[in-house]
Amino acid sequence: MIKISESAQAHFVKLLSNQAEGTNIRVFVVNPGTSKAECGVSYCPADAVEASDIRLPFNGFDAVVDAESAPFLDEAEIDFVTDKMGTQLTLKAPNAKAKKLGDSASLEERVQHMLTTEVNPQLANHGGQVSLVEITADGIAVLQFGGGCNGCSMIDVTLKEGIEKEMIAKFPEISGVRDITEHNPGEHSYY
Repeated sequence: MIKISESAQAHFVKLLSNQAEGTNIRVFVVNPGTSKAECGVSYCPADAVEASDIRLPFNGFDAVVDAESAPFLDEAEIDFVTDKMGTQLTLKAPNAKAKKLGDSASLEERVQHMLTTEVNPQLANHGGQVSLVEITADGIAVLQFGGGCNGCSMIDVTLKEGIEKEMIAKFPEISGVRDITEHNPGEHSYY
């Protein structure tokens, strides 16, 4: 589930040597499956390990992952790198914002995954988000916008020149997109 480089493992062992006996590392995701997902690493004292936690053994310690975070940490990598700026612990979790899709995922699941992982992070810069309502029999992806996208003066450009082009290129089954949001301009809109 999680790859921890040899240098990161050595770094964790050094850090843990100053902690109470039995302390391990906890790897977690806050707001998993959302555009606001953030990954973290913390100390995990022995008495903080829950029965539902997953223990991953490494050299000199265990990495502990809570059951909710686990699907979002698939293919995660932790490294400890040294460069011109000094040393840094890096955590990359490509599936933190959405669970990795299986080979049998439906078109709706694949489209929503694309919106969650590719479109919503861009819209979040303006306080907005979009979700899939349905895919019609004739291949139209019906979308609902929220947040800063609701009432935004650029929504038509975002919809047709951005999302629709990207979606049609990625999914041949999709013939277009339609916005069903009742756009109400106001202080929540991004201009």
